[in-house]
Amino acid sequence: MLKALLVKDYMTVDHLAFQPEQDVLSAVHQLLEHRLTGAPVVDGDGNLIGFFSERDGLKVALNASYYEQPGGPVGQFMTRDVQTLEATTSMADAIELFVNQHHHCYPVLAEGRLVGQLSRRDALAALEKLW
Repeated sequence: MLKALLVKDYMTVDHLAFQPEQDVLSAVHQLLEHRLTGAPVVDGDGNLIGFFSERDGLKVALNASYYEQPGGPVGQFMTRDVQTLEATTSMADAIELFVNQHHHCYPVLAEGRLVGQLSRRDALAALEKLW
């Protein structure tokens, strides 16, 4: 039955996304404000080009403490090799990724375009509905 549930039915559609030129300190503030572990980075056309996570923010803080540099643009610190999910992926497959990978959330694509984000919390909500 879990195989019949799709990512598109449980993903967050109104998701936070950053621009690569956005200041990293602003991005960190938004992650904290929205209580997120990370968010996609998109270009001017809305194409996914990276992901900025709490871990990336911590790297910035560490660099700032060592080199006394206040940060920079998100594009300089984001992860470029981003694992994504398709909107039509089964929730069973998505949950398997969460169990076997360290990621807390995945950007969701449909026809190559960013359409949402699926978090561990979203996956738990799908399981709760199923139970």
